[in-house]
Amino acid sequence: MSVIPVLAQIAGTATPEQEDLLAMVTGSGPVVQGVLYLLVFFSIASWGVILHKFRQIVVARRQSERFLESFWETRNLTAIHTTSQELKQSPVAQVFRAGYQELVRLERARQQSSDEEGGFSTELPGVSNVERAMRRAVGTETTRLEKALTFLATTASATPFIGLFGTVWGIMNAFRGLSVTQSSSIQAVAPGISEALVATATGLFAAIPAVMAYNYFSRQIRVLSVEMENFGNEFLNIAERHFLK
Repeated sequence: MSVIPVLAQIAGTATPEQEDLLAMVTGSGPVVQGVLYLLVFFSIASWGVILHKFRQIVVARRQSERFLESFWETRNLTAIHTTSQELKQSPVAQVFRAGYQELVRLERARQQSSDEEGGFSTELPGVSNVERAMRRAVGTETTRLEKALTFLATTASATPFIGLFGTVWGIMNAFRGLSVTQSSSIQAVAPGISEALVATATGLFAAIPAVMAYNYFSRQIRVLSVEMENFGNEFLNIAERHFLK
């Protein structure tokens, strides 16, 4: 189904200002219309990413807060591990799981070793193993949280230039049409220029929310990354004091 007939049907119930805008869109050339449709796609897709990432960040923060409360209130690591399995969207919980699972492997290795009488020595690779496992988890969770942010950055940086291209192309056509008309007044090119400027406005309409959302999500992800690193350091200290002696 063509978009232009749909716009024409909408124009039947639109206000005069909206009718003028729809007339400029439907009356523009094929290149400008292609630019406008591309910008509309970028705008719709970026809003979908924004809503998805906003929900993801909110859930991640709430579940991380719940996990930290459970971690500091519960002394049983097995119970904490069970809680972390329920909070799959919490990046801090996933960092704990990585460290806990490495501790379990080290404990099994200690029990199977007949050469050691006590716990692990911090001079052995036990501490570094736990630290590396938790760092890998921090990197994995940060990458997961940053997924689709590249699209927002691309939308924020590219759509103004795409809109500018549509505007330049439309203005070129407007002045080319002026060369074949008998009138040389501004009224002859004003409609074409106004139609072309719609592309720039649409590009800005797509770019502004994208750049604002990108900056907001980047800040929230940095905060979560710091929380994961701080928790990893705290957990490593606890492991050294109580498990890796």
